[in-house]
Amino acid sequence: MESRGCRGLLLLVLLLGCVRRGTGCGPETCPAAPEGFLNVHLIPHTHNDVGWLKTVDQYYYGGRNNIQHAGVQYILDSVVQQLLTDPRRRFIYVESAFFWRWWQMQKESVQRDVIQLIQEGRLEFINGGWSMNDEAATHYSPIIDQMTLGLQFLQSTFGECGRPRVAWHIDPFGHSREQALLFAQMGYDGFFFGRLDYQDKSNRMKTKQMEMIWRGSDDLAAPTADLFTGVLPNGYNPPDGFCWDQFCTDPPIMDDAQLEDNNVDYILQLFLKTVKIQASGYRSNHIAMTMGSDFQYENAIPWFKNMDKLIDLVNAQQINGSKVNVVYSTPSCYLTALNRANLSWPVKMDDFFPYADGAHMFWTGYFTSRAAFKRYERLSNNFLQVCNQLEALTGPAATHGPYGTSSSLTLRRAMGVAQHHDAVTGTAKQHVNDDYTLRLYKGWETCQVVISNALSSLTGTKESFTFCNLLNISVCPTTEAAKSFNVFVYNPLGRAVTWYIRLPVNGVAYTVRGPSGDAVTSEFTKDIRRDQGNAERELMFPAQVPPLGFSKFTVQKMATQERFFIRTKKRTSPTKMENKVRYNVIIAPSPDV
Repeated sequence: MESRGCRGLLLLVLLLGCVRRGTGCGPETCPAAPEGFLNVHLIPHTHNDVGWLKTVDQYYYGGRNNIQHAGVQYILDSVVQQLLTDPRRRFIYVESAFFWRWWQMQKESVQRDVIQLIQEGRLEFINGGWSMNDEAATHYSPIIDQMTLGLQFLQSTFGECGRPRVAWHIDPFGHSREQALLFAQMGYDGFFFGRLDYQDKSNRMKTKQMEMIWRGSDDLAAPTADLFTGVLPNGYNPPDGFCWDQFCTDPPIMDDAQLEDNNVDYILQLFLKTVKIQASGYRSNHIAMTMGSDFQYENAIPWFKNMDKLIDLVNAQQINGSKVNVVYSTPSCYLTALNRANLSWPVKMDDFFPYADGAHMFWTGYFTSRAAFKRYERLSNNFLQVCNQLEALTGPAATHGPYGTSSSLTLRRAMGVAQHHDAVTGTAKQHVNDDYTLRLYKGWETCQVVISNALSSLTGTKESFTFCNLLNISVCPTTEAAKSFNVFVYNPLGRAVTWYIRLPVNGVAYTVRGPSGDAVTSEFTKDIRRDQGNAERELMFPAQVPPLGFSKFTVQKMATQERFFIRTKKRTSPTKMENKVRYNVIIAPSPDV
């Protein structure tokens, strides 16, 4: 079977010049990889889902361990302490949402130790987004936002040494060319992932195409759109027989010569056999082994203790002629070694979709699962863009105003979590999905304060603003009951739009006037839901809204007899009409971005 997008096309790539160096934390901190040896890069890591079987909070604190034993705070506590005991040891961490929370709770002495580990390259951030986002059900705008949120935290807290140089999507269920393009344009030097179609992987192992140059665009120049990409050999798990987490069942290295069940020879031979098989699918004399998995390293002692022994055991065989060298490493150190190898790589031109991990076992249901939450996530992204724009436009007036103190940060963090590959995909448990929804709802609440403050500053309006958040079920208590109200329609797009406003009402005749006071054509429909709210019909009218701006429409309910004389009735001046208005309704977001 010929792999799509490769077709024998080769590209000679020198990546060494792409690697950026931080002060004291660049390639110079990587372990030596001697020539003439097969160098095995052990990559200690943990994969921490930002919600899946448990909520984000439950995963962080270790709650509901009857569902899954996992506590992120203990993982980070344990790893930091074990790194400090031996300068050879290394570890990578990925999810900024968890690390940000842990960092806020640490004593100054622990923070100093962490900064030292980062500057020495022994604790390294990989990927660095707020979460590890999905690549199929997401939109590029919130992907960029959630990556920005995580990377800004790392950069502002740890400087250049905190800036990840390698993208790491080990668990999303298939991979898109557009995601690779985004990573390339964000300045990443390489990209590693774990899941691809089982037949594609089998073919790539046979033809040594597990590592490639992924060309993310047909339109952009090759260097801009190209990204070195590697497929990890075991998904993101350790090789069979070498899982030493406290919940694993693989035997530890029992190296006392007096033991009846001493297993040193067995471990050594199994490891060398594993290395040989893995190396057969890769082009260079370097291979990477992921040593960790979901929520592992809560007790980092058995992992590091056994990896220490493994490294010493295998490398000791070099005096007997062995050509295998094992080191603690990171994805960026592995990439640096590949840079120096000066090899040619196949080129990939298309997606890694759909993903199947066996015959008739396609992971495609999540493209449409939990459609209501997918819609809510999209609307939340629209609303966040409105919130961000008005916050930037009015500055402190938006965050500290007559309606309270707030910011867009709550919704930005909630949206960052919602991009996770078990969130927007709809693959989390029901109570976890409920938590995702609640986080977005709380974000909407805080942004409504920001928008109210901003519009108050821009318009001078001091009366209460109402957000019609339930228009999808034809419910808006203010428009259902009020005799007159203003409607503020905000457009976050960079172009003017005309949008048809639908407002639930109970009257039979209304006048609608636009920003200049001119009458706006309107009509009614009775095709609305009757099981929610009290509205008998909906008022509809077109709203023309300028780019990155808002338009105000004034709606006035007419008495029954007035509807028959509306054409001859003397026009009510906008000033007099507005004096009667007691309610201000905000329609945001506007059309989908």
